[in-house]
Amino acid sequence: MTKVNLFDKDLQETAAIFKALSHPARLAILKYLAETKVCISGDISDELPLSRTTVHQHLKELKKLKLIQGDIQGVKTNYCLNADTIGKLKESLNGFLSEIDCCTNSKC
Repeated sequence: MTKVNLFDKDLQETAAIFKALSHPARLAILKYLAETKVCISGDISDELPLSRTTVHQHLKELKKLKLIQGDIQGVKTNYCLNADTIGKLKESLNGFLSEIDCCTNSKC
């Protein structure tokens, strides 16, 4: 058993999300997909200062957590934000951050 398993499932899931979002390239990918508001069938690496292989690894991590979805069409993959997971992410992070909000504490 790893020590991560000693914590409740919600904290484990929140930690996995924070880990996935801890790299600026992944944040840039999410931001780019949000700004375009359409599925991208081109090469996202054209938008980032990274190699295609590196971008592919970041896309793989985002897809593993279902933050993005990718549908293969021929030789290209269409990438989109996963609206359901992004919505759950917002709720989860807002809930977590409200639990640790020190500004509501009268001792601040």
